[in-house]
Amino acid sequence: MAGQFENKTVLITGASRGIGYAVALAFAREGAHVIAVARTEGALEELDDAIQSEGGSATLVPLDLTDYEGVDRLGAALFERWGKLDVLIGNAGDLGVISPIGHVQPKDWHKAIDINVNANWRLLRSMDPLLQAADAGRAVFVTSGAAQKCNPFWGPYAVSKAALEALVKTYAAESANTNVRANLLSPGPVRTAMRAKAMPGEDPGTLPHPNDVAGLFLEMSRPDFTENGVTRRFTP
Repeated sequence: MAGQFENKTVLITGASRGIGYAVALAFAREGAHVIAVARTEGALEELDDAIQSEGGSATLVPLDLTDYEGVDRLGAALFERWGKLDVLIGNAGDLGVISPIGHVQPKDWHKAIDINVNANWRLLRSMDPLLQAADAGRAVFVTSGAAQKCNPFWGPYAVSKAALEALVKTYAAESANTNVRANLLSPGPVRTAMRAKAMPGEDPGTLPHPNDVAGLFLEMSRPDFTENGVTRRFTP
């Protein structure tokens, strides 16, 4: 399967559904070997079937990203097999709970921080040497307008996404004199399970499909995309 990402390795977290699934399939269609990370093995196998049906290839990694030692082992395994990573897509996220901050249970707070911030730090920590070894390493992390809006009752999600933005922009600044570029992508309202959970009364038919957003991920992952430490927002 020839394409603009031929012979490239692309790691995508949260790849088993929603935006991650659409982005994984889009990269595979463009010739990338997709390293698909998600918790649910069955859903990953469905993605693999879809990729193979179009002539693409994937490596499936059933992994809970809060298994931080597992993230480190993944980095070591990728180094042994490929010696580099061309693209890192940090898509996996946790909505947390919609609740006044004073009513948020510690376990829910920590889960949002662990998945949205700590897991992505561990990913960067483990994958940085692999991105540096690529000709033009690219990292794209999914953020949200919630990080700036700070709407009431969205505390865990807003705080964790704001921290993610600071993390990625700091890494981008540290990578400015290298071949690595790191940026953020804010997809806005998209027809996903997370959106349905957050907005249960909303008609999903009025929202863009995850496939509509996938093209922006590809654009921001190309070697000729040289912006660094910026946030791109998807506009339908």
